[in-house]
Amino acid sequence: MSAKRDYYEVLGVDRSASPDEIKRAYRKLARQYHPDVSDAPDAEAHFKEINEAYQVLSDPDRRATYDRFGHAAPGSPGFGFGFRDPFEIFEEVFGDLGFGFRTPRRRGPRRGANLRYDLHLTFEEAVFGCQKEIEITRMDVCSECKGSGAEPGTNPIRCSECNGSGQVRRVQHSILGSFVNVTTCPVCGGAGETIPIPCGRCGGTGRAHTTRRLTVNIPAGVDTGTQIRLAREGEPGERGGPPGNLYVVLSVEPHPYFRRRGDDLIVELGINVAQAALGAKVTVPTLEGEEQVEIQPGTQSGTILRLRKRGVPRLRRNGRGDLLILVQVEVPTKLSREQRELFKKLAATLGGESVVEIREPTFFDRLREALGL
Repeated sequence: MSAKRDYYEVLGVDRSASPDEIKRAYRKLARQYHPDVSDAPDAEAHFKEINEAYQVLSDPDRRATYDRFGHAAPGSPGFGFGFRDPFEIFEEVFGDLGFGFRTPRRRGPRRGANLRYDLHLTFEEAVFGCQKEIEITRMDVCSECKGSGAEPGTNPIRCSECNGSGQVRRVQHSILGSFVNVTTCPVCGGAGETIPIPCGRCGGTGRAHTTRRLTVNIPAGVDTGTQIRLAREGEPGERGGPPGNLYVVLSVEPHPYFRRRGDDLIVELGINVAQAALGAKVTVPTLEGEEQVEIQPGTQSGTILRLRKRGVPRLRRNGRGDLLILVQVEVPTKLSREQRELFKKLAATLGGESVVEIREPTFFDRLREALGL
C-alpha cells in the first residue's frame, strides 16, 4: 500500500455516489477489515485507508477539493487539517454498538483538536511579509484543577461501574448463540474515573476557555489560501495527548491596479496614439515606487513590456517574479477642432485602405484571454 489509491476506488463507489452510498460502502468495508475480525496481515492498514477515504468523501468541502485536485490538494495530507483516529470514526458511524469488537486506544492519549483562524492581509503585507498579532479563544487546561476536573484538594476516584476499565461488557443470548457487546462505560464516559467534587471553574471537564495573543510571522510572497501552521497552538490533548495545531488561513485584499499571476504582477498602462506612434518615456508604478520605461515607436495596443525582478518575492525561495506591463493605446473619443484637422491631414498621408490579416494567437493573446483583459 505504498502508492495512495483513489478514494472512490478505496470505497468501491462511483464519483457521483451520494452521501448515503458512501456511508453504506464505508460500513460494509469497515466491518470487513476491522482488525478485530479480519485475519488479513494488512487488515489494519486497509482499515486506516478506508477511514481516510470516508473522512474526505463524507465531508462536502473536502470532497469538492479532492475532486478538483486529487491527492495533490492544497495543504495535504488531510487538506491541512489532518485525519482523525479511525477507531473513533468507526464508533461514530456504528453508534458505539460494539458488534463484539474491542475499542482500542479508547483510554490512551488522544491528540487535541486543530483550530483555524482566518487572517486578512493587505496586498503589500502579502507581498513583502509582515508580523501580525492575533487573538484566539480556545479550550485550555483549567488553571484551577490543572486538568484533573476535580476541585483542588480532592482527587478523582475509580469508576465503580466499569472498575476503571472504561468499558462495560454485556453478554446477550439468542437462538444464534451468545454475543459479547462491549460499550463505553455510561458512568465515566470511558475515562475509568469519576469526579465526586467537580472543579468550580471548569465544572469537572478539566478545561476552560482562555484567550491567547499570538504573533504570526507572515513570509513574503503568500497569497489567498496560504496556510501557516502554528504547532501545538490548538486545543490540548486528552489523557496526556499532545495539543493540536493552529492553522492560520490567509486571504489577501485586491490591489487597485496590480493583478497577480503566480509570482508575476500585471499592470495596464494607457498611452495615447502619438506616444504609440512616435515612442516616448512614461512613468509606471512598481511595488517600490514609480519607474520610467521606454515606449518604442510603433508600439501596438496589447504589447507587453517586462520589468524583470519587479514582481512578487518567491515564497520560501530566492528570487522574484516580473512586472508585466500591458500597453493599451487609447483612442480619443473627443477632439478639439485643431486636433481634428491634424488627424485629417495625417489620415490623408496614411491612405484609406483597410487590410485584414490572419494570424495565429500568440502566447500573450492567450495570456490576455486567461486574465480577461
